[in-house]
Amino acid sequence: MSGSLKGRVAIVTGAARNIGRAIALELAAAGASVVVNAKTSGEAAAEVVRAIEDGGGEGLVHLADVGDPRAAAGLIEATVSRFGRIDILVNNAAIRRETAFEHLEWEEWREVISAILDGAYLCARAALPHLRESDLASIVNIGGMSAHTGSEGRAHVVAAKAGLVGLTRALAHDLSPKGIRVNCVVPGLIATERGKSTGGTPAHHAAHGTLLGRRGTPQEIASLVRFLCEPSARYIIGQTIHANGGAYLP
Repeated sequence: MSGSLKGRVAIVTGAARNIGRAIALELAAAGASVVVNAKTSGEAAAEVVRAIEDGGGEGLVHLADVGDPRAAAGLIEATVSRFGRIDILVNNAAIRRETAFEHLEWEEWREVISAILDGAYLCARAALPHLRESDLASIVNIGGMSAHTGSEGRAHVVAAKAGLVGLTRALAHDLSPKGIRVNCVVPGLIATERGKSTGGTPAHHAAHGTLLGRRGTPQEIASLVRFLCEPSARYIIGQTIHANGGAYLP
């Protein structure tokens, strides 16, 4: 534990696996107490907390559908009840399916938008009173490269992730005067485990290659998120930062 975030409290949504898991562990390694959120993956989330505790940190599992207003509010309430404060919110929860637009029904559209965009709004809104009390408050939204390149069969995901970029810029204007920094990290072509519900490896990955000649790791994204939450990043506000090994150069 480096101690750069010692005494801080972080919430990471969608933190049971992959990038969210890596972010939770990285923030804990920096000294933060971490609330590990998942929608249904309770055992996987509990494994993340056990890893945090094995490293000498503190963690808490809280299952919640962040796209539901009451559930999102409950996540914030549980965090404050256990740890007494909130300094960092990482909006990582997402559903990343591939469905041809002609087969994209309203229910699936809403499910994806709710998890990604509504969840970020609801968590940020509920956490706002507590973030305002912190002297190192930070919100980091986790975007997606396809929101910038476009992608076949991902209209719902692209729209939601693009919305996070807009939300980041808007909240930077609204919340910076309150001492809350807001930024967006956009991972690209990351080697992650994907279940059958997401259709496995995204088809759009085949259309892109990195200048490094390899996929990125969740840890490489987590390190960037950690930096944005640390005191040395105080001057970085409202930015959309790409980490994709050169697969997309804005």
